[in-house]
Amino acid sequence: MQPNRPARPGPTDPRAAAQQAQLAASLAGAVDLAAVKARSDAAARAAAAPPPAPGAPAGAPGGTVVDVDEATFQTEVIDRSFQVPVVLDLWAEWCGPCKQLSPVLEKLAAEGGGAWVLAKVDVDANPNLAQGLRVQGIPAVKAVWQGQLVAEFSGAIPEEQARQFVTELVGATTGGGLPGGEPAEAEEPEDPRLDAAEAALDAGDLAGAEAAYQQILDVEPAHPVASVAIKQVQLFRRAEAAGPNALVEADAAPDDVAAQTRAADFLLGTGDIDGAFGRLLDVVRRTAGEDRDAARIHLVELFGVVGDEDPRVGAARRQLSAALF
Repeated sequence: MQPNRPARPGPTDPRAAAQQAQLAASLAGAVDLAAVKARSDAAARAAAAPPPAPGAPAGAPGGTVVDVDEATFQTEVIDRSFQVPVVLDLWAEWCGPCKQLSPVLEKLAAEGGGAWVLAKVDVDANPNLAQGLRVQGIPAVKAVWQGQLVAEFSGAIPEEQARQFVTELVGATTGGGLPGGEPAEAEEPEDPRLDAAEAALDAGDLAGAEAAYQQILDVEPAHPVASVAIKQVQLFRRAEAAGPNALVEADAAPDDVAAQTRAADFLLGTGDIDGAFGRLLDVVRRTAGEDRDAARIHLVELFGVVGDEDPRVGAARRQLSAALF
């Protein structure tokens, strides 16, 4: 397992670092702890790149409707998502419903004037992307914002519903503002105390990184980077220790709460947020007393790793409240 470098404070919420690690893990099919550093690099490239060009020909790079393959996915989807939300349209030539939905999405992207980008992916020509994105059927639409998957739907839907989807997406991310429309926020000065933790991460020493972050928190408990980064590192240490056997062991012992929490850690470490939350929610629903409390506490801890900015956290919190009360 390779280490990652939790993002330092800047124009984006450092908590998004954990979410980018999860997206990168999903695309790679395994835990990729280098993804957080990649996220910082992607944000820097996006800051230097021009905004989407509404007048660009359909399908051309840099436009509001772009054709994407494995070679351009990083630039046109991950990097671009640090400017505006990117909506992935996963389609194939033989797919009839795709031919109904795609023109609707293209029309909405043109109307958006650069507030969001439609990235079209031919799943037959790009099977690795389809597999990494866990596409189970097409048409499939997935929204990416600041390197993370934040919303999705499948199947051909009416224009009114598609319009509502993109309107809510833009409202929840940029509020409709175009990149470059306002002066960039000044970056906070870097904290040299983070260097030891980052050096440990670069060396693959997760225990050393955790200790370095803890030293900062002992002095400054609310440190904006260390308080988030230590949760990420602790999760990845638990996920690494659990390993893929955690799922088999948990399925074989559904009443073993410790086994279920290890499996949830592994799932979250590999990017399966819904799977991790769902497993612990099921334990909360099925148990009582100390077992239920242990599952609840662990689930809330995972909420903190993912961050309240992810809509899946809000949905899971509502499910947890319903299960408890």
